[in-house]
Amino acid sequence: MSKKFALIGAAGYIAPRHMRAIKDTGNELIAALDPFDSVGIIDTYFPNADFFTEPERFDRHLDKLRRNKVNKVDYVSICSPNYLHDAHIRLALRNDAHAICEKPLVLNPWNLDGLEEIERETGRKINTILQLRLHPSIIKLKKKIDTMPDNKKHSIELTYITSRGKWYYYSWKGNMAKAGGVYTNIGIHFFDMLTWIFGGLKESKVHLKEEHKAAGFLSLEKADVKWFLSLDRSDLPETAVKNGQPTYRSIKIDNEEIEFSGGFTDLHTESYKNILRNNGFGIADARNSIEIVHQIRVAEPVGLKGDYHSFLR
Repeated sequence: MSKKFALIGAAGYIAPRHMRAIKDTGNELIAALDPFDSVGIIDTYFPNADFFTEPERFDRHLDKLRRNKVNKVDYVSICSPNYLHDAHIRLALRNDAHAICEKPLVLNPWNLDGLEEIERETGRKINTILQLRLHPSIIKLKKKIDTMPDNKKHSIELTYITSRGKWYYYSWKGNMAKAGGVYTNIGIHFFDMLTWIFGGLKESKVHLKEEHKAAGFLSLEKADVKWFLSLDRSDLPETAVKNGQPTYRSIKIDNEEIEFSGGFTDLHTESYKNILRNNGFGIADARNSIEIVHQIRVAEPVGLKGDYHSFLR
């Protein structure tokens, strides 16, 4: 049967991927919320969806649907700013709906314990989008690593540079308290993927930490990782600049480049398919990467000491 969805954060960058996933899986978006009303994208997918700019009226609407048992919402998709995820997940579960939340579920690891308690109380599930785990190249890499001896320690260099303009620093994404820093906004995808493949964190060091870039070192069970994340266009390598590419993504494992630049188009839809089969990623899956980015956020940079990323030279 078709499921009923509500969506929080309809004006955001990532919201259209969720709308498309709801549509592509044969379900219906019946209500959406955003304080900004530039949400014409809804017409592309669900023009009949009710729309709210005030969370109080949105919450009231979901509560009425639940009590009347007419068009009761089954899932709430959450695409709001990072610091609001915890509150919006709670809103979903209070209205007897499962939650589907973008990364990160929360900014602080201890908040995960509270969400686990609410899951138990309500019997509803909190799902998160960890789409890199569904990327064909990443799945292939994990299978390869899983066949290798457990005592083999791999050497990894992760580089991700994605150019952002001045607007970024005026938005919630440029606010440390609301977004959690560049390592949370653009890094958590990769930290999740690496711990999924190479095991849990043993040690973390931060070499550089600035408003628009950061770099450090992670020792995982099966790998040592040098990482560099940046929003600064001037950090792009010459090849990317010549090709007019605003983004540079590279993962080298034992000096071998792992190619996964394509194949991202349908990963949210694949995530939804798994969630609807009760096979989505939950709190336990998200914990490692949330703990890593929190440690980075509170760490003092050590400077250019030890094993650091080549871009820092």
